[in-house]
Parts: sequence; C-alpha cells; structure tokens
Amino acid sequence: MMFRKRFPPARRRVRACVAALLAIAAAALAGAVRAAPFEDTIAQRVLACTGCHGEQGRAGPDGYYPRLAGKPAGYLFNQLRNFRDERRHYALMNGLLALLDDAYLREIAAYFSSLDVPYPPPAPSSTAATLRERGEALVRRGDPARSLPACTQCHGDAMTGRAPFIPGLLGLSRDYLNAQLGAWRNGQRRAIEPDCMAQLARSLAPEEIGAVSAWLAAQPVPSHAQPASDAGAPLPIPCGGLAPPSAGR
Repeated sequence: MMFRKRFPPARRRVRACVAALLAIAAAALAGAVRAAPFEDTIAQRVLACTGCHGEQGRAGPDGYYPRLAGKPAGYLFNQLRNFRDERRHYALMNGLLALLDDAYLREIAAYFSSLDVPYPPPAPSSTAATLRERGEALVRRGDPARSLPACTQCHGDAMTGRAPFIPGLLGLSRDYLNAQLGAWRNGQRRAIEPDCMAQLARSLAPEEIGAVSAWLAAQPVPSHAQPASDAGAPLPIPCGGLAPPSAGR
C-alpha cells in the first residue's frame, strides 16, 4: 500500500502561496517579454561595432580600433567597402562585411558620421622633441624637394579632415598611425587607384613615419571638431578614393 506524505495545514498553505506567487511572477515576466518593443534601428544594429570601436564609436581602449564617431561619411563608406572588397586586410572586418551591400554600408557610415561626442585628451608623449619637430614640419610643410605635400594640404589646416571623403588625423594613437602608414607602405592597405596614400607612405622613410605619428598623436583635438567643408578645393596629387564609387553591389 502507498502512503502519501501529509503536511500540516500551515505548511500546505505556505506551499500553495509560494506556487501561486511563482505562477503570477512567471505570467508577469512572459507579459513583459511580449510587450518589450523591438528596436529595429541602425543605432541598435551597429552595437556590434562598438564592442571593438568603443561606445558610440569613440575608439577602442587599446588604440588599435580607431574612432568612428564624427568622421566624414564618404570616408567611412569607402573604408567599409575596402574591407568588404579586401583592399584592406583584417580578417574580422573582412568577414563581418563580406555579405553587406553598398546601401547598408552607406547607412552605417552615415550613422557614425552623425555622432558628435568629445575626444579624450592625448596621451603624454615620451618622444624626443627633435623627432616631434621633424614630424610637425612634414605635417605642416611637407618636403618640396621631394615633391612631398604637407598632410594639411589634404586633411585640412586644422587636421580635422575634409568632407565627405578625407578623415581627420587627430585623436588617433601613435601605434595606430604607425600601423596604417606602414600598411600603406608595404601594400597591406590599399585604396582605389590612384592610391595617393600608398604613394606618399612609400616616399617616407620609416623614421619619418615615426616622427609624423608621434607629433600627430600628441596633438589635442579641438572642441566639437568637424571636417572642413571645402570638398571642391584642389588636392596636390590625384586620389582615387575621393569620389563616389562607380558601381556597387
């Protein structure tokens, strides 16, 4: 014969109350889940980007994931295309963008370009003053004897870029600047021909790349820095990445 364990009436009432409360809580949670709105916005979708590039695209903490916020939309779009089409080589970005069409890349670029968030102060520089001075001279004056234009001739006197295709040079770490100039120099980073940045990077000696990077990384970014709007101003050399693409996916 089977015997059912019997509990005192008080304990049975407690168990019944607990079961009822759990049922009510479960029903409330299910209702809340059903009622939660799905935020189908570009801001929600690009949260994946901020895992590396920082909150609101402010830049990653290690200096290797650059800032996206506030950069010219045309520049961001071109870089997304370059990663997708493997003119730039970074396996994670190449894979993430491989299946995205131009329209979606434009939407991503426009979103990050619209953000106006402050820059942190530059990291203290331990580079020798003579090296930084050489870097400043190349940035501001170039080297006419080698037909090497100043960085400011393309990136603007304030070095905050030129809309819609030329990025600013400030607010980037020395390591990132060194890596990108080195990548252009050795062909790991490319742009649509004529590839002006590859041409310029190959004209610089390694120590000059270090000098330019050191000086730029030590400069503060002006408050509410925006790319200059002189998009039609002539450039010192032809650049293939400064025009809308002729065809896309």
